[in-house]
Amino acid sequence: MSIKIVPLGAGQDVGRSCILVSFGGKNIMLDCGMHMGYNDERRFPDFSYITKNGNVNEMIDCLVISHFHLDHCGALPYFTEMVGYDGPIYMTAPTKAICPLLLEDYRKITVERKGDSNFFTAQMVKDCMKKVTIINLHESIKVCDDLEIKAYYAGHVLGACLFKITIGSNSIVYTGDYNMTPDRHLGAAWIDKCKPDILITETTYATVIRESKRTREQNFLKKVHDCVLEGGKVLIPVFALGRAQELCILIESFWERMGLKIPIYFSTGMTSKANNFYKVFINWTNEKIKKNFVERNMFDFKHIKPWESHYADNPGPMVLFASPGMLHAGTSLTVFKKWAPDPKNMVILPGYCVAGTVGHKVLAGDKIIEVDRYSKINVNLRVENLSFSAHADAKGIMQMIAMCEPKNVIFVHGEKEKMKYLARQIEDEIKIPVYYPPNGKTVTINTKRNIKPILLQPKVLML
Repeated sequence: MSIKIVPLGAGQDVGRSCILVSFGGKNIMLDCGMHMGYNDERRFPDFSYITKNGNVNEMIDCLVISHFHLDHCGALPYFTEMVGYDGPIYMTAPTKAICPLLLEDYRKITVERKGDSNFFTAQMVKDCMKKVTIINLHESIKVCDDLEIKAYYAGHVLGACLFKITIGSNSIVYTGDYNMTPDRHLGAAWIDKCKPDILITETTYATVIRESKRTREQNFLKKVHDCVLEGGKVLIPVFALGRAQELCILIESFWERMGLKIPIYFSTGMTSKANNFYKVFINWTNEKIKKNFVERNMFDFKHIKPWESHYADNPGPMVLFASPGMLHAGTSLTVFKKWAPDPKNMVILPGYCVAGTVGHKVLAGDKIIEVDRYSKINVNLRVENLSFSAHADAKGIMQMIAMCEPKNVIFVHGEKEKMKYLARQIEDEIKIPVYYPPNGKTVTINTKRNIKPILLQPKVLML
């Protein structure tokens, strides 16, 4: 049997994840995301690849969404309500609960503030979510005939999962985004040694091996502390769920320990809702939080207060967590415009910024940034990029390969040169073929050929 894979998005790119997999006479769509770096037709995957061959419902048997980040689910209402897909859609319960909030929030910014057309409506978001079926961790669902899907824990964000898709004796594993190191509020990704024909993995940090978590945390706290002691304001752009909770838990305990009185704020809107989801879906968090939950809820913060927009002009030091994380819209961008000209201030970007976003330009060192035709930002504040991103690094990707022992690997959700580098390393060390197709390019893998046994630890003697 041959398995065909074509990325409609996230092929040699980060953004609009959408991978088509065809085998055993079935077509499965893996994620349906949008690209945060574009405001034109490139923001959605190229669905014409499917529709040009006929009715979308005849072409796609099943769609799975790995987690609630918009680069993985942002095009879903467009695909169901405007392109016309009405087949099965699967995601976990936390993803189904949080997805519509993020979609509606982004729709408001895009349509109501920027006036974009050809975008889904609030009603379309609701109609789309009604079509979703929930899948539980380690649950196997028979979609049709012999097509079966199973979900595994991915870490990364609340509700994120890896998917194993099986047809007959063939299978593929799709990681979505995952993290192989547990953090302060989530556990590490896990899957059994299922030996799939193909592992499709994200490669956001394909060439990075991160310093220890403790070092990163200390570095982050020192930079924040030093800046506020000198009277500066610290802006930390985050997405409302995920790194936000991680860093809030970290800074909350530091403020408590040090007896600091300098105000910390979190731009409201989604935050209180977000923290409620962590309470509702407490079983998705790590063991420590589950254990302490009875005595104290880690997401009820004592030092972190709701943000009001007029605070931006207040004198004196402060710390603000504001969404979104890439400075491409919303509160984080509004406050950045105000605070960027003052060299006393600091912006800490704790995650990956997609090309085209203001965050990406800030990290590139641009001193004058054109946001649109009407506004320019003079960037004089200090810029820090501390990786608290919940993606697997190069070591984590190798661990995932060792964990599930695939016969072939396909890289998506990363940059071409970084993919190329890691692919060479995997092919040399583990002797598994690695592919990293661009968008629109099909990779065909014949599953019947003989594959040599994988020696994942060739230096270890079996006694």
